[in-house]
Amino acid sequence: MSRWSYFAKRLVLSVPVLLFGTSLVFIIIRLGPIDPVSAILGQNPDPRAYNNIAVQLGLQTPGGEPVPIWRQYIDYMTDLLTFDLGQSWVIKPSTGVYSIIASRAPQTIWLGFWSVLIALFIGIPLGFYAGLNPNTWSDYTASFGGIVWRAMPNFWLAVILVSVLSQSENFLFGFDWQSFVTETNVVTSPSLGFLTDPGQFVANPGPTFEEFVAATKQILPAALVLGSASMGNEMRIGRTAVLETINSDYVETAKAKGLPPRSIVWKHVFRNALIPLVPIITAEAFVLIGGSVLVETVFAINGIGKLFYEAILNGDIPLVGSLTFFFIILTLSLNILQDFLYTVIDPRVGYESD
Repeated sequence: MSRWSYFAKRLVLSVPVLLFGTSLVFIIIRLGPIDPVSAILGQNPDPRAYNNIAVQLGLQTPGGEPVPIWRQYIDYMTDLLTFDLGQSWVIKPSTGVYSIIASRAPQTIWLGFWSVLIALFIGIPLGFYAGLNPNTWSDYTASFGGIVWRAMPNFWLAVILVSVLSQSENFLFGFDWQSFVTETNVVTSPSLGFLTDPGQFVANPGPTFEEFVAATKQILPAALVLGSASMGNEMRIGRTAVLETINSDYVETAKAKGLPPRSIVWKHVFRNALIPLVPIITAEAFVLIGGSVLVETVFAINGIGKLFYEAILNGDIPLVGSLTFFFIILTLSLNILQDFLYTVIDPRVGYESD
């Protein structure tokens, strides 16, 4: 089987997963205890207003009869698969789902960008360093740190970090995090105007750079929390992969040939040690999807994660369904990308023939 035939097969097999995931969300939200009309109108609504809203949402016919669940499901799936996401029911009534997601996406992208950077540029180097220096104090320290970071729950770490940084002058020997470099709050949503208008940075770099520094400082605590689990995993698995690679036959052969240690490390050890890290790195996106809901809520970041949480609580089916639809597509795409990266890092990886 060729590479492209394999990827085409994976795409076809992804369709049932996509349909199952979106269907499950519809069942949980629509058959649950939340009434979208009551969420819009509040408790004890006027019956006439209730009926009018129910008709507008497609939950009830103009004659007062409830629309069958199967009909609601068909309409729901048809809209998703044709990318007709419609309008929000509760969060921002009569506002297009695309515009709501677009307004919240920069916050989550900014959080995810720094979360991935922290995990990659701290976790992997420390893991490789520990693996190249086994049974030393550096190895013990890095390994212990990786276990601690991996073991700490995100919700606990988020709450602790908010408490400590909000009163850092009392805990960190007078160091005030909120006034460090620039004045910011720990619990706030960063201003990302410089992302929406990159040309402004060229025209007026001074204020734009200050905004960039403030936005970076505001997002770092949340990014540290969100990237902590991946950082610990990468550190632990990176160390193990380096140790296994160093003791392999081809590395011993390279040493016997007299290759310089630096060449052995870069050409043989690091590249092969990256192979088991591929699923860990790609899995960081899954952490961002699930973890951003909690982290954005604790740090009051108005991103997609917090939007998803609010939409579920209010029974905003078009918004929940659309976000879930995108999350599933992202997850399936990353799984396929993971297989592709395997073939790039290790050309020996092949595909089963039919």
